Amino acid sequence: MRTLARWARAEWGPLYATMRGPLLRRKWRAVPLALTAVGLTAALHVVHNQSWGYAFVQDVGAVRAADPLWLALLRTPLSLFVPALDLPVWGALAQILFVFGIAEICLGRWRTLALAYAATLAGTLYARVGIWLGPDSPLGLSPSDAHVVDTGPSAAVVGLAVFLGLRYGARVTAGAVIAAMVAEVLVKENLAGKEHLAAIAAMLVLCGIPAARRRRAREEV
Repeated sequence: MRTLARWARAEWGPLYATMRGPLLRRKWRAVPLALTAVGLTAALHVVHNQSWGYAFVQDVGAVRAADPLWLALLRTPLSLFVPALDLPVWGALAQILFVFGIAEICLGRWRTLALAYAATLAGTLYARVGIWLGPDSPLGLSPSDAHVVDTGPSAAVVGLAVFLGLRYGARVTAGAVIAAMVAEVLVKENLAGKEHLAAIAAMLVLCGIPAARRRRAREEV
């Protein structure tokens, strides 16, 4: 048990230390972005499931590779909050609250939002590249995937989780998330799984840029 406790402190200690103060002082007021994201996702889910609201949500927040690029980019901001209809919405809401909340406290509101959109956009753009590569390429997609709606909030959640893990030294956690997404693609190869990997790749690049700069600065000294 002591070994496990030491490992937990080493893995999640920096995250816990960063979050503890703001949560104790402000409680739910420390995560307004996360609460807004949960509320917007829940509202869009309810509207999406109504006969009168389905077409509206599709028109403003559903992104497909078959769409013109300008239209996909226009819909991307809201697509971040449109959950998949075939998955339990409560799981998505819990993930958004947990991951967005941690990111908001540790990284700040606007940086969290920027990273979430970067992860989502990486998946959206990958889908177009994958369609162009075709099913014969390891990184390619079937032409039918051009008409499948993008992942919604899950790519942002996965991307933020990996970024936080690497940024705050929770490397085992980040590795577990990456391994789970790779396993998802190996077990059930689909557009969502590959978009998750694209989001992870984008976060790895964003994490790697500051590290490369620091390494270069040390070499120049």
